[in-house]
Amino acid sequence: MAVEIPAVALGRREQLRDFLRTCRARLTPRDVGLVATGRRRTPGLRREEVAALAGVGVSWYTWLEQGRDITVSADVLDAISRALRLSDLERAHLYLLAGLNPPRVGGARGAEVTPELRRLVDAWTPRPAILRDRYWNLLAINDATRTAFGYDDSDHNCLISFFTNARYRGMHVHWSAIAPVVVAAFRACAAHYPDDPEYGRVVDRLSAVSPEFTELWARHEVAAAGQAVKAVRHPEAGELVFDLTTLSVTDRPDWFLELYNPQPGTGERLERLLRANPAA
Repeated sequence: MAVEIPAVALGRREQLRDFLRTCRARLTPRDVGLVATGRRRTPGLRREEVAALAGVGVSWYTWLEQGRDITVSADVLDAISRALRLSDLERAHLYLLAGLNPPRVGGARGAEVTPELRRLVDAWTPRPAILRDRYWNLLAINDATRTAFGYDDSDHNCLISFFTNARYRGMHVHWSAIAPVVVAAFRACAAHYPDDPEYGRVVDRLSAVSPEFTELWARHEVAAAGQAVKAVRHPEAGELVFDLTTLSVTDRPDWFLELYNPQPGTGERLERLLRANPAA
C-alpha cells in the first residue's frame, strides 16, 4: 500500500529541489576553483561537481535535489552549504527545507553599533533603553538608563553589574529574590551556544569576584527571559516600576533591545529626575 505524502511535506520538497537547482546554477566551476571540462548544456555547476565539493555521493545528492524522502544530517547540509557558497541565511533556509531546525545565525563579533540603533536607544529617553549582545554585554544605553538604574562608564555587562555595581544592587529592594532568576536566564541563553567560550569567560570573571554568583550558578537552574516587570527604589525619585519588553534586532539576531516602559506614576518622577540631573 502506497504511503500518501502530506501536502506540506510535498511542497517543502519541491521548494528544496528548486532552491538547490537555483543555487547550483548561479555558480561556475571557476567560482569554486574547478577547471571546466566538456560542453555544458546548462549554466552552473553539475550535480557531480557539487557532490564532490561536499564530499557526498552523487546519487545521494541527486536524490536530495530531486526532493526524495531521504535522511539528511546537519553535517551534510553544512557541507553542501559550503559547496554552494550559501550565506548564513541561505544555510538556515536549506535546513528548514530539509526538515531540520536551522542553526542560530549570529553577526560578526566586534561589529559597530549603527547610528540608527544608537538614535533609537537615545530617542527612547525619558524612558530607559539598553542594547546588549547575547553575552549581556552593554552595547548602548541612554541617559534614562544611567539615571534610573545607576549605570556608569565602568559598567560593561548586565550580569556582572547586577552582582558588582553597589549602587545598582542597592536600588533593588528584592535583589536576593531576583538574583536566582537572573542567573537562570543567563544559563538558558548560554545553553543555545554550548561551544561558545565567551559565556565561560563571563562566568569565570564573575565567579572570581562574587561568591553569591558562584553559589547560584552551581544550581544549574534555567529560566526563560521574556516580558517582565522591573522595579527599583531610586534614592531621589523613590520607587520606579517599568514594564520590560526585549526585542531582537532583525539583522543582528545576537543583539537585543531592552525597552522599559514606565508604569503609571513612574514616568513623571523619572522625567523630573532627568530634568534635575541633566548630565547624570
